[in-house]
Amino acid sequence: MEAEKATIEFRLDSRSGVAPYLQLVQQVKQALRLGFLKPGDQLPTVREVVAHLVINPNTVFKAYRTLELEGLVGSRPGLGTFVLRTLADPALESHEALRQRLVEWMRDASAAGLQEESIEALFTNALQELKKRNEEEIA
Repeated sequence: MEAEKATIEFRLDSRSGVAPYLQLVQQVKQALRLGFLKPGDQLPTVREVVAHLVINPNTVFKAYRTLELEGLVGSRPGLGTFVLRTLADPALESHEALRQRLVEWMRDASAAGLQEESIEALFTNALQELKKRNEEEIA
């Protein structure tokens, strides 16, 4: 069985304050959590990422090496870098309706005039509040 080329398209945010290699790592992990990347999928080659993002190849190598050290991907000399395991929750597929509602909420927030940073801040704040409540319930 031949590996599929991954459908991940990396993006870098120079304003995020997060190192570019970590942004790549985070994006791969997010794609693994959401099931967009599956074991056997091939990540874009270093050359493809460098051409698309116009970044130093060492940045991509560092990101892929970090993922490899975490056991998420493996490189095959001359062939590329392949996903070894997923981070997706087995119940993820049954949560599509929740994802759709979240997307709709984000569209509503955007239509109300909120900028992407404000939407992200609201989401992050709500997530932190949920985490705090869950920790209080456990304690």
